[in-house]
Amino acid sequence: MNVGIIGFGSMGKMLAEKFSASGLVDRESLLLSSRSPEKMKDAKKWATLCKSNTELAASSDIVFLCLRPFDLKGVLEEIRDSLKEDALLVSLNGSVSFKNLEKSLSDASYEAEEASGKNPAPHKIAKVIPSVTAEVDRSQTLICYNDHVTSSDKGNLKRLLICMGNVIELPEEELGMGSELVSCMPGFIASVFDVIVKASEEHTKIPHDQVVRMVLQTMIATGELMLSKDMSFEDVVTRVATPGGITEEGTKVVYEQFPKTAQVLFEKTLLKRKLTAEKAQAQFE
Repeated sequence: MNVGIIGFGSMGKMLAEKFSASGLVDRESLLLSSRSPEKMKDAKKWATLCKSNTELAASSDIVFLCLRPFDLKGVLEEIRDSLKEDALLVSLNGSVSFKNLEKSLSDASYEAEEASGKNPAPHKIAKVIPSVTAEVDRSQTLICYNDHVTSSDKGNLKRLLICMGNVIELPEEELGMGSELVSCMPGFIASVFDVIVKASEEHTKIPHDQVVRMVLQTMIATGELMLSKDMSFEDVVTRVATPGGITEEGTKVVYEQFPKTAQVLFEKTLLKRKLTAEKAQAQFE
């Protein structure tokens, strides 16, 4: 099975390196293309570099598109006549709908066929949203499929993605909130604990680096405790915050004051996601 990756920015490079390092895809079967070939010069030791996107598409069984929405439509139109008939196309951009992806992969007759009630030529398409935690093989990678993807395709794709961590299947309409919870969450978590660390330093002389390590190790251990013991957040609070104690005083503050911040956070990010999707939609009109 040949795996092609179009786009060699941070995400395309990470996928390529993970697939190669896992041993799942050998040098001859891992195909790369980029509009900036100089970025790929070191990858030729462990991957096959293609001269064009069409060359890659013609030889790949799975094609990953690691592109911005602005570039996606043009590349889809470029490769649509070169794609293998049974190829699985994988977009790493959650803002572009399956309908728009399918439309760009079809010729000018797509709208006429759709309007007449006919089904345009089917294309097998998946959307994948990894997390930055894939760099340490702990990604909670989101995945969804259009109606044409087979069970065999799903199995092949999941076997590739599992090298980065867990794979979570969601319907397309839940991919936005899912992205907030796994792809955006490392940034949310980092910003919250950055605030906590800075606040704590007003009350201690413990060196900054040591404070950061203490907080991070406690955060990691708390997550592992909850997962291994099947504990809820409330279970941990009850376990640590004894009635009338110091921890209870702190948790009261969090439960009283943080809900509003969390609500505003999701309102702002989901609005931004909606506007981004609308801009992406405009690229396909």
